[in-house]
Amino acid sequence: MDNITLKNLSGLSVGSVYCIGRNYVAHAHEFNNEVPDKPLVFLKPASSITYEGPIQLPKESTDVHHEVELVVALGKGGKNIPQEEALTHVAGYTVGIDITARDIQARAKEKGHPWSVAKGFETFAPLAPFVLAEEINDPKSLELSLKVNDELRQKDSTNLMIFSVSDLISYLSTIFRLRPGDLLFTGTPKGVSPLHQGDHIEAAISQPSVQLKMEVI
Repeated sequence: MDNITLKNLSGLSVGSVYCIGRNYVAHAHEFNNEVPDKPLVFLKPASSITYEGPIQLPKESTDVHHEVELVVALGKGGKNIPQEEALTHVAGYTVGIDITARDIQARAKEKGHPWSVAKGFETFAPLAPFVLAEEINDPKSLELSLKVNDELRQKDSTNLMIFSVSDLISYLSTIFRLRPGDLLFTGTPKGVSPLHQGDHIEAAISQPSVQLKMEVI
């Protein structure tokens, strides 16, 4: 497969796609999950990334959910990155959606199996084009929102994250050697809900405004 370039970030292609679960207290509670005391990390394949859409519902699932997230692209890698230096490794930010086959995920969790299938179908990681890191004054003060058919489903501030962007980069670098082009989906706020064929999604972050519009087929 050809490398997937990061739109608006010159010279960078998608590397590893790290995702964080249960990073907002209210979202953990809406599924009766415990609030983690350290980041809950899982991976998506690079082949799940899409810019053009549409989002394709797989025949293997009858319960596919949207999860709007702030997504971080690294411009510089490293190992054991100090928290106070972590944001200097960021090349850009955007809004993305962690699409999840909830029924497949629930069956996997019941059996103690990984979530990779539930998270990794093609088109299950839609992204808007990136804005440069220097255009975001503070990644802890952005507003995330998602509408389905013009109905607001999710809206919250990134200041409600349990683990901040700098926390997450520093933590991940203690386990993995991070590389330029790696992506970080930072977790979703409350309000996730099912998607259906024909739905129109609009996801956004504020300051500056970044929008992602896609259809579900």
